[in-house]
Amino acid sequence: MSSTRSLGALILSNVFGGVGVASGIAVGALLTASLGGTALAGVGQALGVFGAGLLAVPLATLATRRGRGSALAIGYAAAASGALIVLVASWLGSLALLFVGLLLFGAAQAANLQTRYAASELVDPARRGRTMSVVVWATTIGSVVGPNLSAAGATLGRPLGLPDLAGPYLFSVTAFVVAGLSAALLYRRPAGSSAPTQTGRRPRGALAALGWAFRHPVARFAVVLLITAHAVMVGLMSMTPVHLGGHGQHLTVIGFVISLHILGMYALSPVFGWLADRIGPMRTALLGLATLGAAALTAFAGQDHLTLVMVALVLLGLGWSASTIAASVLLAGVDAGDVRVPLQGATDALMSYGGAAAALLSGPVLVLIGYGGLALSALALLAPAVVLLWVGRTRSSA
Repeated sequence: MSSTRSLGALILSNVFGGVGVASGIAVGALLTASLGGTALAGVGQALGVFGAGLLAVPLATLATRRGRGSALAIGYAAAASGALIVLVASWLGSLALLFVGLLLFGAAQAANLQTRYAASELVDPARRGRTMSVVVWATTIGSVVGPNLSAAGATLGRPLGLPDLAGPYLFSVTAFVVAGLSAALLYRRPAGSSAPTQTGRRPRGALAALGWAFRHPVARFAVVLLITAHAVMVGLMSMTPVHLGGHGQHLTVIGFVISLHILGMYALSPVFGWLADRIGPMRTALLGLATLGAAALTAFAGQDHLTLVMVALVLLGLGWSASTIAASVLLAGVDAGDVRVPLQGATDALMSYGGAAAALLSGPVLVLIGYGGLALSALALLAPAVVLLWVGRTRSSA
């Protein structure tokens, strides 16, 4: 019963966390561009992703010391504070304050990412992929609804004197509060689970955990795959609203495109989780990399066609989903001992930093070589993961 309630808490927090994150993502780059210009549009997205990375290790440490529920609740509380700061910054027209708010806003993504590892601790290894993917899938509900609240958020914010692009963050504040309360009040560590616990020894640090991983071919591939897939996804996704806005597309259309992308990220995650359990996470990872490559090529070929951009964003979401679930199952399954939870936190941090770097560079790249050039740059980023996949499969089958 405790496991069922805890899994329900993770699902509920992901639903509302998805609403909060997606409401902001749909307009974040546009809001930054309105205050600082197109070249800085990626900076706002980068700060949100960087904030997720900055808090990933502290939240993992907190999960070890005080439990997953407390760590998740604190993460969502920080994100709610960030969304409030974004609202104040947009009302004042302060770009610097906006950046502070977006940095804290990223805590929601760190919390959402941590839920998949919390789910893996509730079940036996044979069901790990499916259980993790169900929690990830729960984000679909909120993430698809979130971007479509853009117009309603704009209407809601006008009486408060907020710009239209800031209004959706009102939904983010509310959603993060509900997500945090769900985790704090409903999640409990089941007796006899493999949940993280504090031992008598000094906890292993993030650097030690990464050092262990990079000596282990399968763990090394999982770490690089998470970083690569997230960087490709964030870099291409974050500039798509700016690209479409530059081609005269309405905010409603842009929100719909991002909704389709996020649907691709989460809707089929149970399928990828089932595949990871059925055919193995390495083969599922290969599928994810191939889909990401197809997304980049489609974005390049169809950059001037709205329908093809939509297809590219859906493929981008599907590739990210398959890659992230496969890599997460690999990390949850390697025999890492007391390095396991620090490695999870460190990997999530690097994943977010990679995404932040991609978002930061995507604005200047869009200005310099256009959306098609950005798509080809994303394709090139996949090369290291492809090489390590081959090495990991060769070593694991030896």
